[in-house]
Amino acid sequence: MTLRQRLTLFSVLFLVVSLSVIGVGLYAYERTILLNGVRNDLLRATQRFQAQYRDSNAPMPFDGSVDASAIISLLQLPAEEFEGSPISVAVYKSTGVLVQSSQGFMSDESLNLRSQDLRAALNGEMQVVEIPLKRGGRLMQVVSPLTFNNEVVGVLVVSQPLRTVDRALDTLILVLLVSGGIMLIVSTVGIDQIVRRALKPIDQISEIAEQIVRAEDLSRRVAISNSHDELGRLGTVINDLLLRLETLFITQRRLTADVSHELRTPLAAMRGNIEVLRRGALHNPALLSESLTDIEREVGRLTRLVNDLLLLAQSEAGVQIRKEPVELDTLLLEVFREIRPLAEHVKLQIGGEDQATVIGDRDRLKQALLNLTYNAVQHTPDGGVVTLNLECIGREAAMSVTDTGEGIASEDLPHIFERFYRADKARVRKGGGAGIGLAIVRWIVEAHGGSVNVRSTVGEGSTFTLWLPLAASQSPQGAGVRNTGSPATQVLSSESGVAAGHTPPESEHD
Repeated sequence: MTLRQRLTLFSVLFLVVSLSVIGVGLYAYERTILLNGVRNDLLRATQRFQAQYRDSNAPMPFDGSVDASAIISLLQLPAEEFEGSPISVAVYKSTGVLVQSSQGFMSDESLNLRSQDLRAALNGEMQVVEIPLKRGGRLMQVVSPLTFNNEVVGVLVVSQPLRTVDRALDTLILVLLVSGGIMLIVSTVGIDQIVRRALKPIDQISEIAEQIVRAEDLSRRVAISNSHDELGRLGTVINDLLLRLETLFITQRRLTADVSHELRTPLAAMRGNIEVLRRGALHNPALLSESLTDIEREVGRLTRLVNDLLLLAQSEAGVQIRKEPVELDTLLLEVFREIRPLAEHVKLQIGGEDQATVIGDRDRLKQALLNLTYNAVQHTPDGGVVTLNLECIGREAAMSVTDTGEGIASEDLPHIFERFYRADKARVRKGGGAGIGLAIVRWIVEAHGGSVNVRSTVGEGSTFTLWLPLAASQSPQGAGVRNTGSPATQVLSSESGVAAGHTPPESEHD
């Protein structure tokens, strides 16, 4: 059974239950009103007859002569409010013998007074009873004691047949059944159409999803007519999911291609050197040393790539970093001394250097600064300048790396911190990085509760800045304000964690 059929069935069942409850309630309410009306008429008639009997001062005959002329005269003088009414009156002696009755009774059957009703009346009780008739129908009676000089001398029975009430109730049942049936049929058709129309967007979503699966085209999106209702929000979520899947699929393909390329190059170099060794380089000390050096370099390159991938995997697993005081000014000097031999024809210098202490993982922070500095050196032409700077601004420490290199295009800025992203994939790179260095920098800084931003102008250079919160023991310094840069600035921050472990620097944004 389809969802549409189930919804229609449940709606119809709910409607049937609702109509049944309403019908039963309406029937019970109408029946109560009609019966109460008859009961009130009988009670008023009883009270009127009792008053007339008391006013007439006519005693009930107790002898066998049954001289009931006074009673007969009362029965033949109906009250004005009961003219035309089917109410009938009968008077019984205390022994249960009928004294006199009016002409309104349908048959002798209705003149029978039940013994339990007689006993109750003789005990001074008034009762309202319903008596079924053998020929069909019902009779409502008010049985009350008839008193003379405060003594019960007889029983008064005021009756009315319930034919009119029963016919009205039968008509009501017929009307309820017919109208309920018509309403049920019309409602079933209407509910089916409403459910069909309401579920139409879901059918469209299913068709599009099926087409996407068949065609493997994640670029398609679900059409949304109203983004404010539930189905509109569902369509929005599905479109976001498709966008996420498309992005992950593209990233996976790029990852596979980039990692394959990064692995193929050093493996090819190592294979070539092994062939050289096999062809006789083992007996040539100079050629042997050169081949081993090349192999060692390529092994180091593979090791860096594996370590970087392992670090990214650990960061997603939420591995916590160490928390200890780190002096950033000392860290800056260490990075300067380690990179300076690699700078060759690029001038590496230190600008401002404030004293700053943060709480975090010293190895990871050093790795982030090494990545940025080495990246700047790799993308700065000969004769250019790379400047390291440390400044305390408010409650944050700002470590920046500024270069006078080729810069980064504005369309690439939002993506340079993504894994395996390269601004120019066709450009020959000096260091041959895998494109994950800046992604590692971002995660390290975010794990320390900070952020990283970049300001860059094509042809003039770039400035990467790490913003880290100062340790609580260090008072805020400086009156400066954080510089979030110009329109060509990318700022990233979050609360994600990053794992421990060290990865040497590599070139990224080219």
